[in-house]
Amino acid sequence: MEQQTVLVTGSSSGLGNVLTRTLLAKDYTVFATMRDLDGKNSQAAAELRKIAAREKGNLHLLEMDVVNEDSVQAAVEQALKVAGRIDVVINNAGIGGGGYSEAFSVSQFQLTFDVNVFGVQRVMRAVLPSMRLRRSGLIINISSAMGRIVIPFAGAYTASKYALEGLTESYRYELANTGVEVVLVEPGGFMSDYWTKLMTPDDAARTASYGESAQLPEQMWNGVIGMLNSEQAPDSQVFAEAIVGIIDTSAEKRPLRVVVDPLTGGGGPSAINTVTDGVQKQVLESFGLGSLLG
Repeated sequence: MEQQTVLVTGSSSGLGNVLTRTLLAKDYTVFATMRDLDGKNSQAAAELRKIAAREKGNLHLLEMDVVNEDSVQAAVEQALKVAGRIDVVINNAGIGGGGYSEAFSVSQFQLTFDVNVFGVQRVMRAVLPSMRLRRSGLIINISSAMGRIVIPFAGAYTASKYALEGLTESYRYELANTGVEVVLVEPGGFMSDYWTKLMTPDDAARTASYGESAQLPEQMWNGVIGMLNSEQAPDSQVFAEAIVGIIDTSAEKRPLRVVVDPLTGGGGPSAINTVTDGVQKQVLESFGLGSLLG
C-alpha cells in the first residue's frame, strides 16, 4: 500500500510534535511544518530528523507560519511538488491564554484568532483546490473540549475554538459532494509544553482592579497544570493514536466530531455533540440540504 502523505501544522512542540513522531513510526510520509525552522525551532527540527532516521516513515520539514498567507501557500506548494499530493492535513497549530478576558488587549484577541481560526482558513484555502481536483482528502482540525464547554479565564482561546467549530462544520457540509472530508477533534487536557507558553493579559492593572479575585485565574490554571502533572494525567500518545485512528477509518465513515479526553471522560462535549447532531439534521433537512449530512 502506498504511503499516505500527511501535512501537520505546529510540529515543533506539544501535541503536534507527539503526533508527528507517531505518524513517522507508523510509516506515513509527513510534512512537518513549523515557524523559524533554522532559528528557534532548529533543535526541534534536528530531533525530528533523528527520529525519522530510525522510523519507517519519511519526513519533510517545511517552514510555515500560519499567520502569513505567503508562507502557508509556499509550504503547501512545496509539499505538492515533492509528493504530488497531500492526502491528509492536520491543522494543529494554536495558541492559548489564561486570565480575565477584560484584561486581554484587542490585539491579543486578534492574534489568538489569527492563529487558531484564520490560520486554519489559510491552510484550507491552500490545500483544498488540489484535494477537490483529486476528489480525495481528509482535513482534521484540532479544536478543544473548550470549543464546546466554557471554563472561565480563557475567553480568547474559548472564543477562537467556538469559531473554529463553526467554520469546520460549515466546511464539512460544503465539501460533502467533493470527496474531501473534514473532522473536528476535541481534546481535553494533556500535559505538554503548551502550558508553559500560555499568553497572559497585557493589562495587569485591569487584572489588579479585580481586588481579592485577581489571583483566581492563576490559581485555577496552576491547579489544572498540577493535575496534568500528576500520575493520573493521560499520556499524550492517546491523542496521537486517536488521530491515526481517524486517518485509518474508511472514507464516509468518519464522524464530524471526535472527543479525546481520557482525563474527564469527555462527557460534557459528547453530550453537547449528541444534541447538536440532531438539531443540525433538522436544520439542514428543513433547507432541503439533508444530502450534505453524509
